[in-house]
Amino acid sequence: MFLLQAPEVRELEPFTSMPESLRRPERSAWADANRGGAVTDSFLEGPVFDGAGNLYVTDIPWGRIFRIDSLGAWTLVAEYDGEPNGMKFLDAGTLLITDYKNGLMRLDVASGKVTPYLERRNSEGFKGVNDLVFDSAGNLYFTDQGQSGLHDPSGRLYRLRPNGQLDLLLANVPSPNGVALSPDERVLYLAVTRGNCVWRVPLLPDGSVAKVGQFFTSYGPSGPDGLAVDADGRVLVANPGLGYVWVLNGRAEPVQVLRGAPGSSTTNLAFGGEGRRTLYVTDSSHGRILRAALDAPGLPLHRPAR
Repeated sequence: MFLLQAPEVRELEPFTSMPESLRRPERSAWADANRGGAVTDSFLEGPVFDGAGNLYVTDIPWGRIFRIDSLGAWTLVAEYDGEPNGMKFLDAGTLLITDYKNGLMRLDVASGKVTPYLERRNSEGFKGVNDLVFDSAGNLYFTDQGQSGLHDPSGRLYRLRPNGQLDLLLANVPSPNGVALSPDERVLYLAVTRGNCVWRVPLLPDGSVAKVGQFFTSYGPSGPDGLAVDADGRVLVANPGLGYVWVLNGRAEPVQVLRGAPGSSTTNLAFGGEGRRTLYVTDSSHGRILRAALDAPGLPLHRPAR
């Protein structure tokens, strides 16, 4: 990668860490498959803020959803037989979850009750859904990653329309992960973890996609994961294998690098705080949340019309 100007390097600061009383230093089926059998006491992803400024995160191996208040205090909201990953709000009291084990699930945050939303497509189970985003028209875009990779480039990108129609947009992705939309919603950015890159997916007026291309190329042992977009149209890329968050301009040039402490696993992103000007980052393998104040606010997240 050749850059005319070196990016600004900044450090991510710690915000809060999962209390020891909530950690589970035990083996799990998820960790056996995805962490080489290592004991994994938690693995945080899916950060999203509610209207009151609380941060919600998932804990994949133990099927848990937590709420973290503005002071960093943790509350268990739900625990169920699943592997929850990404989350977005359907309405003020309901979270939609991409669950690797069960498909799309719905969580009532007041009661902690988790119920199915979309478990299968044409009676066939998903490979393992990962992340999701709504557009302003109520269309839901979500990734179906499973164990795909360069050895098996069969990961999928779906769109679920408000009328229930499910469109398969891509079926050849080597590990589709995070998704985010451009400010004008004409482009979807797609993290391709095992390809160590981010794809640019044009969304055409007739509902199709075409001329999908590679927008950004990273490096290292584990590629891009969660994505976010700010009001200036910059794409923010969580890169767990490096412990970085790339802040990319419209030419996919890194203008900032937000760096976690050595060993950090920076997986997912959410804008919060006053004016959505603070970026919160899950450091998954350490069970903690990092953050950094930025010079541009994050785009507001849409919810479907109810």
